[in-house]
Amino acid sequence: MPLLNIGWFSTGRDEAARQLLQAVQDKTCSGDINVKIGFVFSNREPGEAKESDLFFELVRSYNIPLVCLSHKRFRTGVEEKDWRIKYDREVNNRIELFAPDLCVLAGYMLIVSEELCQKYDMINLHPAPPGGPTGSWQEVIWTLIQNKADTGGAMMHLVTPELDRGPVVSYCLFSIKDAPFAEHWRNDDKEMLFRLIRQHELAREFPLILLTLQSLGRGEVGIQNREIIDKQGRLISGYDLSGKVDEEVKKSLE
Repeated sequence: MPLLNIGWFSTGRDEAARQLLQAVQDKTCSGDINVKIGFVFSNREPGEAKESDLFFELVRSYNIPLVCLSHKRFRTGVEEKDWRIKYDREVNNRIELFAPDLCVLAGYMLIVSEELCQKYDMINLHPAPPGGPTGSWQEVIWTLIQNKADTGGAMMHLVTPELDRGPVVSYCLFSIKDAPFAEHWRNDDKEMLFRLIRQHELAREFPLILLTLQSLGRGEVGIQNREIIDKQGRLISGYDLSGKVDEEVKKSLE
C-alpha cells in the first residue's frame, strides 16, 4: 500500500508531545507504520515558549516541514467573534498544498472549527470508552467514578463539530472493577480510584495512537465519506485494539 500522508497538529507544549512525535517517527523509519508525516503544524511560533521551541527543534531534526501560526498573535488583530474561523482559514491556506490524507491532533490545544474539520479527515484521542463521558480527562474519570462504571478506556475518533462525539476509528477498553480497583470501590476511596484509572488510561494512550496509525496504514481500518470501514469496506463502529494495546502495555512493564 502507498504511504499514508499525514499532517501532525501539536501545540508542542510538553515533553509528552516530543515523545509521541519521536515514537511515531521511529516506527515510520523502521517500517512498522506505513505512514509519512508530511508536515507538522503548531499554533505556537518560535520564541513563545521553551517547551514548544524544543518541539520545533525535534521536528527540524527529522527534516519534516514545520508550519507555525501563533493563535495568540493572530487573535489580537481580529474581532473576538470571528477569530477562530479566520484563524483556521489561514491554517488551511498554509497546509493545503501538502494535501494530507489524514490529520492527527496530537496534543493540539485548540478546538478545530467546523470548516476545517469538514475539509480534512482529522482524528483525535479522547480518554474514554466509545459512548463514554466527554470533556477533559479529569472530567471523564470523575464521571466514570460517579457512575460506578465497569470499564475505562480510550478512543481515536474522527473530529467533528460535536466535541468528542465523532465516529470512533479505534479504541481500547480495560476493566476498572477487577484488581487493583476492587478494594478501592469497596472502601469508596475515590481519590485512589481517580489515580489508578488515570494511570491505566495513560499507559494505553501511546500504544493506541501508534497501533491506530499502523492499522490505518495497513488498510485494516479506514475512513470513507466520514464513516469508518474495515478492510472489506464494511461500516464498523470502531476497530477494537484492546488486546494489542494490552500486549504493548505488558511489554513496557517487562
